[in-house]
Amino acid sequence: MAAIGTETLTAGANSPRSAAGLDRLTVPKSPAVAEAITHLGGVVLLARDTGRALLRRPWEGRLILAQLDQIGVRSLSIVALTAVFTGMVLALQMGSFLGKFGAKIFVSRIVGLSLLRELGPVLTALMIAGRVGAGITAELGSMRVTEQIDAMRALGADPIRKLVVPRLVALVIMLPLLTILGDCLGVLGGFLISVTELRVGGDFYFKSLLQYLTFSDLGSGVGKTVFFAVFIALIACDNGLRAEGGADGVGRATTATVVAGSITVLVSDFFLTKLFLVM
Repeated sequence: MAAIGTETLTAGANSPRSAAGLDRLTVPKSPAVAEAITHLGGVVLLARDTGRALLRRPWEGRLILAQLDQIGVRSLSIVALTAVFTGMVLALQMGSFLGKFGAKIFVSRIVGLSLLRELGPVLTALMIAGRVGAGITAELGSMRVTEQIDAMRALGADPIRKLVVPRLVALVIMLPLLTILGDCLGVLGGFLISVTELRVGGDFYFKSLLQYLTFSDLGSGVGKTVFFAVFIALIACDNGLRAEGGADGVGRATTATVVAGSITVLVSDFFLTKLFLVM
C-alpha cells in the first residue's frame, strides 16, 4: 500500500498538470531586480578586495596625492557655491517664517543645526557623487573598454591596488574636509542674509549659534560623510570596472553611477541619522 501510494504521488508530481501548477507558483524573474542584485554583489566583492588591498603596504602615495587634488581641490568651487547659497536660502526662508512670531533673531540656530547635521553632509555628498563619481566611472570605464586594465593584469599589476584604493582613500579624506568647509560657508551665507535682510546683529548671530550647537552636531554630520565616501567610491569604481560596449557603455555606466550614488546617499542618510541619534 505504501509503495502504491508513493508511486501515485510520484506520478502525480510528474504529470503535466502538476508541472503547470508548479510553473504558476514560480515567482517571475525581473531583469531589473536581477541586475540590481548582480551590481550589489559586485560592489560587495569589490569592497572585500579593496579591504584586502588596503592591508598590504606600502600604499601608492603618489597616486593618492594626485587623487586628493582631483577629488578635493578641484571640487572646492562647486561645494562652496552650493553651501553658500543653501545657507542664504535657508536663512531667508526661516527668517521670514520666524518673523511672524517675533523669533527671527534665532535664525542662526536653525541654519547652523540644519547645515551641520543634514544639509551640509548630504548636499556635499550629492555634489561629489555627481562630479567625482561620474569622473571616476568615466575614467575607469575608458580604461576598461580600451583593455588598459587587462594590460595591467598582464604586467602583474593589481588594478584594485593601483586604481581603486587611491580613489577610495582620497574620498574618505577629502569628503569630510569638504563638508566642514561647506558647513562654515553655509553659516556665513546665513550670516550675510541675517545681517542684510533680517536686521539681526552679527554678534548675536554667532553667540546664539555657539551657545546652541555642540560638538556632537558637527561629529554626527562629519561622521556620515565617511560612509558616504566609501559608498560613492565603491559604486563608481565598480561601474567603471564593469563598463563594456565602447563609448556608449561608458556613458551608461556614468549615468548609473550618478543615480545609484545619489540614491545610496539619501537612503543611507536616514539609517545613519538614526544610528548617530542613538549614539
